[in-house]
Amino acid sequence: MDTAVLNRFQALCSKSEQCSADIYRKILKALDGNEAGAQEMLDSLIADKFIDDARYAAAFARDKARLEGWGPVKIRFKLRAKGIPEAAIREGIGQIDADQADDRLLRLLQAKCKSLQGDPQIKFKLLKYALGRGYDYDRIAPMVDKVLSDGQS
Repeated sequence: MDTAVLNRFQALCSKSEQCSADIYRKILKALDGNEAGAQEMLDSLIADKFIDDARYAAAFARDKARLEGWGPVKIRFKLRAKGIPEAAIREGIGQIDADQADDRLLRLLQAKCKSLQGDPQIKFKLLKYALGRGYDYDRIAPMVDKVLSDGQS
């Protein structure tokens, strides 16, 4: 095993959470396509706790919900695309503060509503906007109604 490459990836994983699929691709590239060597190095990083997909999923979910205003649907989709196991995804999404996420979504909808004043399709566009951010319809429909009723007061 190339210790210089291993040390480089240990340093990378120490700086921020990484998922196994992303690191595997990077190791594979660094080792010029040596799949066996890349898998051995990945296994070493996992065994030494430099990589933990459940920890990554929790950090990703918290950050995207808090900083980007993403909902659980979009977060789940992105984590699945990274090859994160479903159990880790559920656990990560479960760590999102639901009240904080609702407040964030409400503020986003209020800001979007202001930019759409006078638009005859405002409700449709607000729903589409929130769905695109990864929230489910049952959660956003009452919020959109609230934003619209508050905006008309």
